[in-house]
Amino acid sequence: MSIITTLSDENNSFLSRREIICDFQGLGGKLKKLEAVEMITKEFKLGEKFVIPIKLQNHTGQSKTTGIFYVYDDETLAKKHLTPVIFTRLDKAKTSDEKKEEVKADEKKEEVKADEKKEEVKADEKKEEVKADEKKEEVKADEKPAKIESSDNKSTEIKKNDGDNS
Repeated sequence: MSIITTLSDENNSFLSRREIICDFQGLGGKLKKLEAVEMITKEFKLGEKFVIPIKLQNHTGQSKTTGIFYVYDDETLAKKHLTPVIFTRLDKAKTSDEKKEEVKADEKKEEVKADEKKEEVKADEKKEEVKADEKKEEVKADEKPAKIESSDNKSTEIKKNDGDNS
């Protein structure tokens, strides 16, 4: 089952455009105009033609969106027939999408750099731990058991107990 259901597909020869009205099932409130244009372009195999989203309407209580699209052969013809506000909104949406993609790319680069730094820090910490362990072993080897004289004038050796009761 396709997500896109075509309600009407007419050729307007007077305005030299194709007018498509279709429903998008299951995308209520989630569909953006540029995504809808891409879906329409793929569904109807429009390729090089200029698709303009005129209206996307969500239906209350339903998960469908109805869209009206005009398909022109030329962008110049479209600019003659339609108000310039539509094109400024499309350009604004395209630039905001490009900025989001750039931000995501920058974040990925920063994550890779941060991961590399973390790996370097972990390697340095491991080296420091190895050095600290070596120093502890040297200190333990240098220590001698402490001697305590009891009241009987006998010296006894006391060894430190590391928790072994064996």
